[in-house]
Amino acid sequence: MSTFQIREEFYINDQPFKILSGAIHYFRVQPDDWYHSLYNLKALGFNTVETYVPWNLHEPQKGVFTTEGILDIERFLSIAQELGLYAIVRPSPYICAEWEWGGLPAWLLTEQVRVRSRDEAYLRHVDDYYAFLLPKLAKYQLSQGGNILMFQVENEYGSYGEDKEYLRAIAALMRKYGLTAPFFTSDGSWRATLRAGTLIDEDILVTANFGSNASGNFEQLQAFFDEHDKKWPLMCMEFWDGWFNRWGEEVIRRDPNELAQAVMEAVELGSINLYMFHGGTNFGFMNGCSARGQIDLPQITSYDYDAILDEAGNPTKKFYALQALMKEAYPQLDYAEPLVKEARAYPTVSLNDKVSLFAALENVSDCQSAFYPKSMEELGQNVGYTYYKTRIEKDKSDDEYLRIIDARDRVQVFIDGQKIATQYQEEIGEEIHFQQADTEAELGILVENMGRVNYGHKLTAPTQYKGLGRGVIADLHFIGQWDMYPLPLDRLEELAFTEEWDEEQPAFYRYHITIEHCQDTYLDMTGFGKGVVFVNQQNIGRFWERGPLLSLYIPKGYLKKGENEIIVFETEGKYRENLRFSQEHVYKDL
Repeated sequence: MSTFQIREEFYINDQPFKILSGAIHYFRVQPDDWYHSLYNLKALGFNTVETYVPWNLHEPQKGVFTTEGILDIERFLSIAQELGLYAIVRPSPYICAEWEWGGLPAWLLTEQVRVRSRDEAYLRHVDDYYAFLLPKLAKYQLSQGGNILMFQVENEYGSYGEDKEYLRAIAALMRKYGLTAPFFTSDGSWRATLRAGTLIDEDILVTANFGSNASGNFEQLQAFFDEHDKKWPLMCMEFWDGWFNRWGEEVIRRDPNELAQAVMEAVELGSINLYMFHGGTNFGFMNGCSARGQIDLPQITSYDYDAILDEAGNPTKKFYALQALMKEAYPQLDYAEPLVKEARAYPTVSLNDKVSLFAALENVSDCQSAFYPKSMEELGQNVGYTYYKTRIEKDKSDDEYLRIIDARDRVQVFIDGQKIATQYQEEIGEEIHFQQADTEAELGILVENMGRVNYGHKLTAPTQYKGLGRGVIADLHFIGQWDMYPLPLDRLEELAFTEEWDEEQPAFYRYHITIEHCQDTYLDMTGFGKGVVFVNQQNIGRFWERGPLLSLYIPKGYLKKGENEIIVFETEGKYRENLRFSQEHVYKDL
């Protein structure tokens, strides 16, 4: 069997080895496209693929585990090995990754634990997860005939805490379930994060994350090694070659030639992992959220990241610029022409059916009732929307008002089915004035979880609980007796489009398209307001007219020959009679 060692350099079978790695998250790429992306990584001249492992997808409900479909990490590793790629796997409980709650499962919020800490109850949950996951990874270690070189203990922990007992506990659990390959941590390159987030005294490799100035950042990492008398190779575990995007902001771009030069500087000095090589897509409700002061800023569905490959996995200008410099500096490596997929703009299709959410509630959700409203998590729901309704009495002959307390993240308020207000985080808590015609009315509130924060101190903030918080106040008192409808939108096959549709209400819109040859495509959502799209029951992600993208990428693997169903759930009352496709993303002019 082959061996991998960390001495003054990395060694495979006692031969010096420079790690040239690129990040591809299997859970962000449709499985039919794994080969395409991995092949292109090999074609660049690189030798290793790196991936996180998202706990919240592998254990979506407490004690319910899965590695099916897009979560089949064993198949992903096998394809990589068949292509001659080594692997670095980061199965830490927390991954950041601009991913929903940094990969932590939302059901932990009801367990009264302190995440990312020595909390015994939290560690028991990690133990249960690792008992399922890690034996599957252990089989793919290099020493077992597989291709995994290293495993990450924790992710940028030095930017969160300094609980060494916690870090040691995670490392111990990894060993408990058969991981014998070398471990590492990854943190910012400055001393404060390296000191807080590493286990250097236990000979666990320390790596740094940065996206430029390799000489300066590696100099800080080397100084930390020298301080602890370690003779280790330098490695950038995340060389940021682009960046993520948030709703309503300009798309972030980096010059391809400047990026290629910056990467080569790092490669000359040490080993590297490009973050990202292929970014992919935040399918479903898995986009993360940035924490900014009192306001959380959710990220968009596309995780294109302005990476080496675009969202569809095709080479960008960065690929060719970097490959050209690699060939010049390291002509002995294996290079190839990258694979390129063609996208197609399918013919426009017409609307077939539509139905209002309120008319379809009983089809797609089971009602739960309580005097005080419950949070999304208390209702057993992780992501999506929750609809709350109750009856209110008319107390005044003129202006009535109410206030929503603690809701997250975005609310739409209805009186007898008529929308009277939309509030986001900065408006929630302000008075909502309305005229009530009858002595009694139905108050409805649709609350959207737009994504939990994925980085920083807000991981443990009360704002990560979604839905209604303490409730709703009419005049000066809390309103009681609520009916609550969890809407993770995972029961759309039960939708009855025979019910009524009303203007200006959240609604479902169904389209059909017949396809002879399946190719990647982009769904143009221009003219729609805000919501999420399902293709053949697969949630391909959120859209929002704020931009910067007005389209959603649909991989060919989510299409099928023959008739395909597209369902749009839209919350603003904006829709199109005709649904259009594109060969590329559609951008909003911000």
